[in-house]
Amino acid sequence: MASLKRDQRLDLPPLELECMQTLWRRGRATVHEIRAALLPERPLAYTTVMTIMNRLARKGAVDRSKHGRAHVYQAAVSIAEVREQALARLLENFFQDSRDELQRHLEGRALAPAPTAKATTPPNLQGGTKTKGATAGAPHASGVIGKESIDPSLL
Repeated sequence: MASLKRDQRLDLPPLELECMQTLWRRGRATVHEIRAALLPERPLAYTTVMTIMNRLARKGAVDRSKHGRAHVYQAAVSIAEVREQALARLLENFFQDSRDELQRHLEGRALAPAPTAKATTPPNLQGGTKTKGATAGAPHASGVIGKESIDPSLL
């Protein structure tokens, strides 16, 4: 699947997305109305919501018109467009642009990840008993380094 050209209007961080969801539900709203809708879940300052709405207007994600002293906002992009962009980014970033790979993942049939190199533990830190020739101050057989094995000059 060819990568879709990214439309910046559709890249919505979480707070922008929450404001857009309010607009999609209501159709049109002022900053005051959007803030009131978000308050039960997210206590935000009026100026914060105003900043987010100005940013969305600059992006072209919302249209605004002046009514009296307030701006009224309306979504200029649909939820379907935003959802498709988010899905395209998810596919690109995690599923090699493959909807089939995503489907396998959702069904619990995802391909096993490629094996990674196993971390090797130095022989003197592996479990077991001390080997012949182990010296005082060497790491303990349990793999835990005792106080006596730390060089005091490093403290």
